[in-house]
Order: sequence, then structure tokens, then C-alpha cells
Amino acid sequence: MAKQVQDAYIVAATRTPIGKSGRGYFRNTRPDDLLVAAVLSALRQVPSLDPKAIEDAIVGCSFPEGEQGMNMARAAMVLAGLPHSVGGVTVNRFCASGLTAVQMAADRIRVGEADVMIAAGAESMSMVPMGGNKPSFNPAVFEKDENVGIAYGMGLTA
Repeated sequence: MAKQVQDAYIVAATRTPIGKSGRGYFRNTRPDDLLVAAVLSALRQVPSLDPKAIEDAIVGCSFPEGEQGMNMARAAMVLAGLPHSVGGVTVNRFCASGLTAVQMAADRIRVGEADVMIAAGAESMSMVPMGGNKPSFNPAVFEKDENVGIAYGMGLTA
């Protein structure tokens, strides 16, 4: 007998402040520090939640390098003081990275793999330039016109 898909709910949400890229107040603030602040803000909205109940954190990041590199999701959970049992995975789908993180977390809950998840998107447009610090596209991408979108995402074409 097939297992029934359960509903997933967003029980807390927060948004870090934004500013003008390159000139704004947060231009020197690390994106992982902003992520920590957002996680702590969301957790304050649900004071009855035992942090040990959080099974994983999924964080979307368009250019996971520099200050937002390595596994920013896991590092931010540790820096936020969450139990070491809370995992973390950083996913990349360029402009849809944060939305993909939310979708992945919801799906894990819906199919019964988890009960409590953290999902987020994090990025610094000031510290990590569009395309990254050292873009190195495979030259074969440019051999066919229909592939050029792989190298030029929405941020570059806007």
C-alpha cells in the first residue's frame, strides 16, 4: 500500500535586510553571518521548537565561493549554535537556488523523511561578483548557440 504524502508548512520566515550592491550598509557583512542572523531570527519565532528536532538545513547559493563558499549551510548551522546533529547542504541552481532549497526541504517533509527542516537562500552581490571570482566555462559550451544560456544566467543578461 502506498504511503500518503503529508502536508508541509512554513512555521517561521524571515528576510535579512537588503541594501544597494557594492555601496550599501551590508557590503562588508559576510553572507554566512547574515544567514546565521536569519536562522536565529526564524528560531525566535518558534520558541517551543527544540533545536534537536531540526534534521537538516538546505541553503541555496548561486555562487558558492569566497565568503559564501564551501558548505555555507553547514557552517552557518554550527555558527548559529545548533546541535551538531543538524546537517547542512548548499545547493546551486543560480537564480532559483533559494526556491529550490525550500522545495527540497518541503519534499523531504512531505514524503516523511524529515519533520523539521531549515530552508534558505543566501548570497552576497557585493563580496562575490556575478559569475564568481574566477569564471572558467568549458569552451565546448560556446560551440552551439543553444547552449550559451548555460554560461550567461539571468543576472548577466538583465
